[in-house]
Amino acid sequence: MTRRCIGLDVHREFAQIAIWEDGVVRQAGRIATTPEALRLFANSLAASDEVALEATGNTHAIVKLLRRRVARVVVSNPHKTRAIAESRVKTDKVDAQILAQLLAADYLPEVWVADEDTQARRRQVARRAHLVRQRTRLKNQVQAILHRNLVPRCPAADLFGIKGRGWLAEQELPADERQAVVALLRQLDFHGHELRLIDAELARIALGCQDTKRLMTIPGVDVTVAMSITAAVGTFSRFESPNKLVRYLGLNPRVKQSGEQPAAHGRIAKQGRAHARGMLVEAAWVAVKTPGPLRAFFERVRARRGMQIAVVATARKLAVLCWHMITRGQDYAFARPSLTAKKLRALELKAGLPSHRGQKGPAAAYSLRQVRSREKQLAEHAERAYARQVADWQAKAPKTGVAAATGARLSRPPAGQAARQDSAPDPALRSGVDHAHTAA
Repeated sequence: MTRRCIGLDVHREFAQIAIWEDGVVRQAGRIATTPEALRLFANSLAASDEVALEATGNTHAIVKLLRRRVARVVVSNPHKTRAIAESRVKTDKVDAQILAQLLAADYLPEVWVADEDTQARRRQVARRAHLVRQRTRLKNQVQAILHRNLVPRCPAADLFGIKGRGWLAEQELPADERQAVVALLRQLDFHGHELRLIDAELARIALGCQDTKRLMTIPGVDVTVAMSITAAVGTFSRFESPNKLVRYLGLNPRVKQSGEQPAAHGRIAKQGRAHARGMLVEAAWVAVKTPGPLRAFFERVRARRGMQIAVVATARKLAVLCWHMITRGQDYAFARPSLTAKKLRALELKAGLPSHRGQKGPAAAYSLRQVRSREKQLAEHAERAYARQVADWQAKAPKTGVAAATGARLSRPPAGQAARQDSAPDPALRSGVDHAHTAA
């Protein structure tokens, strides 16, 4: 059977079609991007056909309609399809033709297409992020009204809580400004109600997701961060190494190197899932304030590169740690059991499970000061142990020659360090927190 490769240049209202067959490309006109038109188009295809299209807003719906009718559907990364992005003559027909030709040559940069559950989770996480941004915008508008009317700061901790709103109602404002504040608070309450609904739905999903609950054993990672990561990644096993996951999240530094010149490392790439990257940075800010190896890593990098670079390096370290934990099926080695139990109980309550007031549950230990103190001491001990291990792994002698020019580590430790090198922990335990040199 003759192989046919079909390129679709997809737009909001239509898709341009080009068909490659026996080395010849011909244009096949346009079809409307409606379910009815796409179903008719799919029925006209053979089971051996292959279809290529670029990733765009309606790509997933088109792939869902075509996948059952053809041998393969390839979604291309538009940022990597250089033949299209840098084409001197760029029209719909040319774009569809290039897609068909690249697919025929198996030279199309393919994008992983998430399943239905992952797509739904991504939409819910994105909706929650939108609600949070809207609430922040409304709060900022209220603060701006108070600022331009010379109203002092609210003595209550939360301006939008019960005490804060009572204080706000007593402030003298012009009539139009008062109406604006009332309207903004009304919108804020509406968005707050919607946020509670989406949080409850995400909590119910998280209770049935073992990966999400496993990531929550990391200090600084709550259900919001864990759900953002699992929704963005989907299947962790599709990444062969943690470095590929880091590149997918855009936390890898840009590198420029030519000839014999040393490599120049710049800012992080910031490609891929921006929301998940931001969540990892937020989790890093919390993790570096908590005793443990992550804080020791942050302090070491901050001493050399500053606070901002150190917290981004910690976020990268968290991404590496997440990969190892999920692919190996292990919880965080330095988790605090009572804190983890408290997180999971809060997750159950948010999902709508009964509260069982007056009964001690697994999260009751977190309320005991001696339990929290003991876990904190163990975390501080792990932090000091990590700092000592890193000091032992680092070469004591000054770098010379090629290592000094490129910034590479010495391949051989100085005398007296071989025994300490052999005592390093198993890679499964240190992988998430001890790749110090690559993360920095």
